[in-house]
Amino acid sequence: MDIVPEITRESITNLIINDKREDGRALDEYRDISIETNVISKAEGSARVKLGGTQVIVGIKPQLGSPFPDTPDLGVLMTNCEMLPMADPTFEPGPPSDDSIELARVVDRGIRESELVELDKLCVEEGKHVWMLFIDLHIIDNCGNLFDAAELAVMAALKSTKLPTASIVDDEVVLDEENTFDLPINNEVAMCTFVKIGEKMVIDPTLEEERVASARLNVGVTREGRICAMQKGGKYPLTKDDIFSAVNTAISKTKDLIEYL
Repeated sequence: MDIVPEITRESITNLIINDKREDGRALDEYRDISIETNVISKAEGSARVKLGGTQVIVGIKPQLGSPFPDTPDLGVLMTNCEMLPMADPTFEPGPPSDDSIELARVVDRGIRESELVELDKLCVEEGKHVWMLFIDLHIIDNCGNLFDAAELAVMAALKSTKLPTASIVDDEVVLDEENTFDLPINNEVAMCTFVKIGEKMVIDPTLEEERVASARLNVGVTREGRICAMQKGGKYPLTKDDIFSAVNTAISKTKDLIEYL
């Protein structure tokens, strides 16, 4: 259990009440963001994102496999997340934690529901062979707001991914590693994460802000301003005004986040 000293809780809350934060940002301001692509030589696509002190790395590994029976002509996306113990003292080795599973699912939902990847173009032979994209997300340093950093990293990695040309010869799939093509990208998406501290909604929370927050809201928005994913976290409820305020802010911030790509 994460226990926050009362003096720390009061200090952060009092600052937020007065529209201030420990690092000097406005309540609706992001920390510095940097994105690097092609950082893993053995992956077909990869990216590292730094959001303030938070760092995440994503690698994309494609392989041919069988499609799902109900979508015989669509490729497959699978997102996994590993929270390395060196990234945070609360992260433990072993099976995925609830937090790890939630992070992977929220990021996956944003990518999937935004229709970022044109899955129909990943079909090699309908009902038999499609490209399966394994998205491996690794948390390197947790300084708060893993959701937004991870969403940017996954999108950057997908946009850098190249696949070998595949053809069917004598009922067998033949890959041409010398001739590759860019992963077919149809859209762009960003995740905006808010926490509620006192009566205020704060974007891009630091780890200390997350620990004193009463609730969390993740809002996934496409480049054109369509909401494609939402997730509520934390023990306490949010008001209608909290949600509308967060959504409006997320829509206005999305284009700025996507520009980093």
